[in-house]
Amino acid sequence: MQYTDIGIDLGTASILVYIRGRGVVLKEPSVVAFDRDTDKIKAIGEDARLMLGRTPGNIIAVRPLRQGVISNYEVTEKMMKYFIQKALGRKSFRKPRIAVCVPSGVTEVEKKAVEDATMQAGAREVSIIEEPIAAAIGAGIDIAKPCGNMIVDIGGGTSDIAVISLGGTVVSASIKIAGDDFDDALVRYMRKKHNLLIGERTAEDIKIRIGSAFKRIEVDYMDVRGRNLVTGLPKTVKVSSEETEEALKETTMQIIETIHSVLEKTPPELAADIADRGIVLTGGGSLLRGLEELISEKTGINTMTAEDPMTAVAVGTGKYVEFLAGYREN
Repeated sequence: MQYTDIGIDLGTASILVYIRGRGVVLKEPSVVAFDRDTDKIKAIGEDARLMLGRTPGNIIAVRPLRQGVISNYEVTEKMMKYFIQKALGRKSFRKPRIAVCVPSGVTEVEKKAVEDATMQAGAREVSIIEEPIAAAIGAGIDIAKPCGNMIVDIGGGTSDIAVISLGGTVVSASIKIAGDDFDDALVRYMRKKHNLLIGERTAEDIKIRIGSAFKRIEVDYMDVRGRNLVTGLPKTVKVSSEETEEALKETTMQIIETIHSVLEKTPPELAADIADRGIVLTGGGSLLRGLEELISEKTGINTMTAEDPMTAVAVGTGKYVEFLAGYREN
C-alpha cells in the first residue's frame, strides 16, 4: 500500500506542506490566535495573521516559532496537526511519513522538540533534514555530486548559509537574522527618522512593495500610515525605496559578513567550484530587491535566486522524503 509522504517547511514566518506527487499543497503564515481566557484556538494561518497587532485583550495572536525554533510547544503541535489535516483532507487512514526541515544550527534538544511535535501531530515516522540541504534539492541542484554548491537560505527568522557537496554540508553557518529583522529595521528607521510608529504588518508591506538592498535606477515611493510619536495622532508619510536601502543596510551587511566567513572556511577545491557556479539564494527573504546585486558586488561571485525561492525548502524537504523512500521502498 502506498504511504503518504509529506515534507514540511516549518518556518518562522510561514509553513509550507509538500505532498509526494502533488507538490506544495499548502502555504500559510505560522500564526495562531487563541483566547487567553478559555485557552481555545480562534484562528490558525492567514486568518490569524490578519489579527496580528489588532486583537482585544483576551485574544492573542502569536507566532509559536521564533527564529526557526519552537518557542511554544503546545501551540506548535496544534498548528501542525491542523495544517497536516488540512493538507491531507480528512480521508487519510494511514499515518503519513513526514520530513521536517530545521535551521542548520539547531541543537539536539531543539531537533527533538520538532520531532516530538510532529509525532504528536500524527506522523508515523519523522525525518529531520537541515534547511540548506532541503533548499539545495528544491532549487534543483544535484547535491549527490562531488561538486561544491553554496546555498544562502534567507527565511523569516534565520538565514542559513552552507556549502554542500556529496549530499552533505561541508561548511555552514546559521544566523538569527532574516526577513523578520528586515521588518524590525524598517520599524526602527521609521521611528527614528519620521517619528512614526508602525506595526510589523505595515513594515512587511513596505519591504515587499518598495524594499531594496541595492541602489536602484528608478526610485519607488509609498505612503505609510502609522502613529505620530509627537502628537499621538495617525499620520501618513511618503517613503522612498532609497530610504529602505539605508534602513536595511546594517541587517543585509550582517548576512554578507556571514557569507564571507563561510567562504573563508571553505576548502579551496570547493571554493573554486563556487566561484565557477555562483551562489544560489532561496527563502522568502531572498525576494528583497537588490539582494543578488549586493551579494555579487561584495563577494565578487555571481549570485542568482532559485526559480521559486519561497517554496524551494518545502519542495526539497518533500523530495528528500522521496529520496529516502527510494532508498527503502516498502
